[in-house]
Amino acid sequence: MKSHPFFRLLMIVVSGFLFVQCTSDPIPGPPGEDGIDGVDGVDGQDGVSGTASCVACHSNATREPILASFELSAHGSGTTFARGAGANCAQCHGSEGFIDYVTTGAVDTTAGAYSPAMPVSCATCHDSHRTFDFENDGPDYALRNPDAQNLVLDPTYTIDFEGSSNNCITCHQPRNSYEIPAVNTSGTYIITSSRFGPHYGPQSTMLEGILGAPIAGSTAYPGVGSATHRTASSCVNCHMGESNVADLGGHSWVPTDESCIQCHPSGAPEEMNGFTEGMATLAGLLANVVGEEYTEDADGNLVGTGVPIVGIIVNGSARLGIWPTEAAQAAWNYKTLEQDQSRGIHNPGYSRALLNNSIEALQNN
Repeated sequence: MKSHPFFRLLMIVVSGFLFVQCTSDPIPGPPGEDGIDGVDGVDGQDGVSGTASCVACHSNATREPILASFELSAHGSGTTFARGAGANCAQCHGSEGFIDYVTTGAVDTTAGAYSPAMPVSCATCHDSHRTFDFENDGPDYALRNPDAQNLVLDPTYTIDFEGSSNNCITCHQPRNSYEIPAVNTSGTYIITSSRFGPHYGPQSTMLEGILGAPIAGSTAYPGVGSATHRTASSCVNCHMGESNVADLGGHSWVPTDESCIQCHPSGAPEEMNGFTEGMATLAGLLANVVGEEYTEDADGNLVGTGVPIVGIIVNGSARLGIWPTEAAQAAWNYKTLEQDQSRGIHNPGYSRALLNNSIEALQNN
């Protein structure tokens, strides 16, 4: 007799219930005893916070005094430095132009590329760290241009102040707008701009003792790179000393007494001995130099008109004209000493030679 499928299914279900009832324990037993505690591990050494070295500089407590100091500086003055709309000015007188020059070696010459010029800011000079191993490599302050610099006026010459001061050389050097007057067969030099001179930037070259006009005279020129401020100090050491006031040291770049008395225990001089008197004498001589007016001929050459003019430097500005070479050299040296703005302090020996020999050259003519 055949079994019906329904009865087979019913037997499977009933067997399942019997299996559950046989293997289930509805009355729980007592809990087992606790196991033995494991042995405590060895405590690790306290580590340094991964951001500790960053916070040392990148905290509000550190940044706020820097910003206050910077705002009082000439660099932080938008009216002084935000003039870099033109390609000739952009690399130093505007943030974007400076960054382009440092990163690419040139500025954008497209008309209006930097108009309006963006003022100098933190990001102008600072970008990314080259190293984070400050303990072994020293701090790099994320400076954009900390390497030795080839000079614009003489690309064959490299100045290396060995560290952060190299960033200063980028702008604090003579520009290539005007050539330093040199002796030539004509014995003359043509000044074509009232802005003739190193254009306010000869601090690094004065410190190095180069790129003045080397007029021969009774005062010897010191060896290149031999000035004490060059060999035993730096831009940063003198101009960025620690200070508790915003208008001295740090990012004001105004030297503090403490920065100077380490080497000048009796007090730092305000100028090279005799500088003011010497500059006044040289200015008087330059105001009496006789030159000649010029014009442009049909071929574009600058030629003398025969009309005399008096005064190669008048009221601090150069006068356009054809001038005796030594007078032009003395004028270059006058503008170099004036625009260095240290009153001879950066390099007293070199400053004295430029000043004295320029005076002698004009007095003897």
